[in-house]
Amino acid sequence: MLLSIQSGVRSFIVFQPARPTLKRQRTMSMTRIKIDLDDPSTFPEGRIEPLVVDSTTEVKIAQQEQADEAEVLKDMARYARRIRRRMGLSQTELARRIAVSPETIRNWEQGKRCPTGAARALLRLLDKAPETALRVLT
Repeated sequence: MLLSIQSGVRSFIVFQPARPTLKRQRTMSMTRIKIDLDDPSTFPEGRIEPLVVDSTTEVKIAQQEQADEAEVLKDMARYARRIRRRMGLSQTELARRIAVSPETIRNWEQGKRCPTGAARALLRLLDKAPETALRVLT
């Protein structure tokens, strides 16, 4: 969900499953919802529970942010591990080929660190075209 605030009105972009098609492919559609926090009639049906929203504290929000961050680290760890294993390389060998320390690869795969910037782009490239990426890197 994407949120943007414009003078008291919040605009949400919600991704929802699209209508089924003949193909067995899951697609998502995008719906834009505008909510004026001062006007309850703009709240979508079934999407906002005012009692829950009003009872949410800053502590609960911070706890949810921490849980979300931990989940992102786990997802990225699985992604990095999957790429390396699919390429058939050890952590040490992958580290040597992409010119980082083995500890960096270990930290990515254990969820202690998350690759950012160029490292994340390199992982995407290794995921999509591993032979080409490795040939360019050597």
